[in-house]
Amino acid sequence: MSRQRSMESILKSEYVSIGELVRLTDTRYSTLKHYTEEGMLPFEQQEENLTRRYRREETVARIELIKKLRSEGRSVPEVKELLSWK
Repeated sequence: MSRQRSMESILKSEYVSIGELVRLTDTRYSTLKHYTEEGMLPFEQQEENLTRRYRREETVARIELIKKLRSEGRSVPEVKELLSWK
């Protein structure tokens, strides 16, 4: 099991893990995993250990947009449709 990176280190990184996105966005792990499985959060996968890596800045912005749209009462399919226009 690897040690958690400091928040300072995370904020300097171009790529972050889903666990670090949980810390950055205060969003549940299961929610981010669901959004990833629905294709709403693009990621890159390292070949060696299959760890998913997310571009920090654009993924955090995307999560905030998704949260805003969901708070407005939009369904996941509606949010996916809106994200496809971006």
